[in-house]
Amino acid sequence: MFAVFRQARKAALAAVTAVSALALGACNPVSTGGGPSINTSKPVPVALLVPKGSTQAGDSVLAQSLENAARLAIGDLKGVQIDLRVYDTAGDPTVAANAATQAINDGARILLGPVYAEAANAAGVAAAKRNVNVLAFSNNTAIAGGNVFILGATFANTAQRLTSYAARQGRNNIVIVAGNDAAGQAGSSAIQAAAARSGSTIAGTIGYELSQKGVIDAIGPVRDTARASNATAIFMTATTAGALPLLTQLLPEAGLDKETYQYIGLTRWDIPSQTLAMPGVQGGWFALPDPAKSQQFVSRYSAAYGGTPHSIGGLAYDGIAAIGALVSAGKTDALTGAALTQPAGFQGTGGIFRLRPDGTNERGLAVATIQEQKVVVIDPAPSSFSGAGF
Repeated sequence: MFAVFRQARKAALAAVTAVSALALGACNPVSTGGGPSINTSKPVPVALLVPKGSTQAGDSVLAQSLENAARLAIGDLKGVQIDLRVYDTAGDPTVAANAATQAINDGARILLGPVYAEAANAAGVAAAKRNVNVLAFSNNTAIAGGNVFILGATFANTAQRLTSYAARQGRNNIVIVAGNDAAGQAGSSAIQAAAARSGSTIAGTIGYELSQKGVIDAIGPVRDTARASNATAIFMTATTAGALPLLTQLLPEAGLDKETYQYIGLTRWDIPSQTLAMPGVQGGWFALPDPAKSQQFVSRYSAAYGGTPHSIGGLAYDGIAAIGALVSAGKTDALTGAALTQPAGFQGTGGIFRLRPDGTNERGLAVATIQEQKVVVIDPAPSSFSGAGF
């Protein structure tokens, strides 16, 4: 447990540094209506920027998974030809910026990637000078905007889905339990904003330090706040690799039974699968992409490449799917910001998604619980954005 929290604290410090750097280095947004014109009668040049060459463990596997997923998506397109060219970024901002410039010099009309926030931001700055849009694999909303659109799942989107569902179930008086790290505080802010939009009340927000003692010390204040406010839900930002196991063990032991207080998680509670066996997570709510569509993608990927995709590998498929859907209309402005943000959205590996004018995204998520150590969907993912509560 201590080792997990030490790793979490190290990651938190890195995240704070990254966010600070982005705040200083972010490019001035360009109009979201901008973008190059294309000739839809010819193969559309698309650049895929992947973290190959990075010294970080697992990046070569991630890079290959992204390329595989992109090529799988290209094979699924009907009547659209994509000229995909792959560029390595080594996960480095300077290399990413140079790769973006080279890709555009080579004719790319849109950039897919990079993965990491600072690299994506740097690529966005380079691409903005040439009026080219970027569909990054990051989920960091700090870099979104202008010509940069992020494809990664966001706290805001997940929090909105869960608070809206909770409100409909009468679980609209919420205590937030959040780590005092960058991710925890970003998650807490997302829950607060989503609660305001869904008509819910925040009964209190309890923070904790990323240590075993920090979590234990927070249990009493969470209990007291929940009881004093007659809260109906406890919304946690913790991850399965961080404080979630300890929180879901200690909170019920402190008297916050899961019948009176609905436990809700901002992160996936089904990854890794061993988490499903923990008594504390039984009955909790969390959000996830459409399970049927996600499994369909995994099965098709495995059949094509003999292995399972990286957890974010499907984002490359989503990017190509969006590009293909727009290009298929035969319009020269298919890759402009105005086209990319069309309200109907697109079909991706986990269901519907759409890009917002502010560079973030909305995804149609399912709400699930854990019953008898199995994931059970209690509110299916919407099949379209019309009337979906978005």
